Amino acid sequence: MTLFARFLLAGLLVSVAAHAQTTPAATPAPLLTPPNAAVAAKAAQFTGAPASKAHYRAVYQLDNDDPKLISKTLHNMLNALNDPRLKGKLELELVAFSGGTVVFKKDQPYEADVLALQQAGVVLAQCQNSMNAYKLTRADMLPYISVVPTGNGELIIRQAEGWALVHP
Repeated sequence: MTLFARFLLAGLLVSVAAHAQTTPAATPAPLLTPPNAAVAAKAAQFTGAPASKAHYRAVYQLDNDDPKLISKTLHNMLNALNDPRLKGKLELELVAFSGGTVVFKKDQPYEADVLALQQAGVVLAQCQNSMNAYKLTRADMLPYISVVPTGNGELIIRQAEGWALVHP
């Protein structure tokens, strides 16, 4: 073995020894045990977080034209409005842009759910930029919606005001 090879081998051995001294040994993962009876009983009695505030606000983002996602979003909003903890305390807004624009077009299968939301006091906000991109006018849209300059701008403003953002 050449002198250079011996020198390289010695350096490697010193490096491995130093690493072994400075690296702690791996500790085994803690064993998980089932919860005790008191914890299990408390969990079984949990009925959801209490709604202790006087007012809640949420803005729902709809930017996709997938019919399943649109229906899911509308039904999630109706469910929130019917949550007994939030009765009389909830303010909702639905912001549609990009592909979600279809939800506010006339003669769509979502019209009954959108009308139910509007009658429940939900603000229905459509992005003007998306309407322009799809070459839609107010005449193409449901008559009871609002139009905002940009959907993203509306979401940014609402979040800055403290609204919860929901994007199903």
